Amino acid sequence: MSTGTTLYFYVTDQCELCKQAEQVLVETPIDTPIPVEVVDIAESETLVEQYGERIPVLRMEPQGKELNWPFTQKDVINFLGNH
Repeated sequence: MSTGTTLYFYVTDQCELCKQAEQVLVETPIDTPIPVEVVDIAESETLVEQYGERIPVLRMEPQGKELNWPFTQKDVINFLGNH
């Protein structure tokens, strides 16, 4: 993963799918730990409009790539490796 890349994990409270996705992320074996910024979409009307029907979503910046739920550990590894 290149320097300057940031991962955002879009979720909201009381989201069972978000909890499942977080577990997949935590259990995904990655050579180098990658910081992930968790963003509660409920704090922004714009984010609710953009992600409300799709959360949980993992977004990579500045590439602008997104990985929508459902995803597996293999999907996460491929997503992180092909940026």
